[in-house]
Amino acid sequence: MKAQKLAALAGIFVLAAGCVKTVNDTKEPVLSPALALFKDKFESRYERSVDQVYRAAVDAVRANGTISRENVLSSGTNQVKTIEGKINKRDVWVRVEPVDPSVTSVKVQVRTRVGGTDLTLAQELQKQIAINLVSQ
Repeated sequence: MKAQKLAALAGIFVLAAGCVKTVNDTKEPVLSPALALFKDKFESRYERSVDQVYRAAVDAVRANGTISRENVLSSGTNQVKTIEGKINKRDVWVRVEPVDPSVTSVKVQVRTRVGGTDLTLAQELQKQIAINLVSQ
């Protein structure tokens, strides 16, 4: 009887779970599809090169946690650089891409283990990236 209830509960969990798209073009599971509806990322733009902003983003993530993956995506003529990492048991994704030759966009996205959002950490990383750019 317990096994049947456990199997039914597991089935409900699998059906109720959803996915959220990350800024580096992957999908991550979330506990509930409703969690995917919450805002989880911020974008900033800087009048700096992609390489300068990328170095500042790497430094900000490393100062707070660990980097698990760095990637370069080719989207046509634009070079997009991404970072994946963990900070305080949170999943962090950073996307750095050119908007035009003199402006670079940075998107920071943060999710908890169960798929919730942490906007405070996302904003803090944005601030640290800006401070790193000023100090370069």
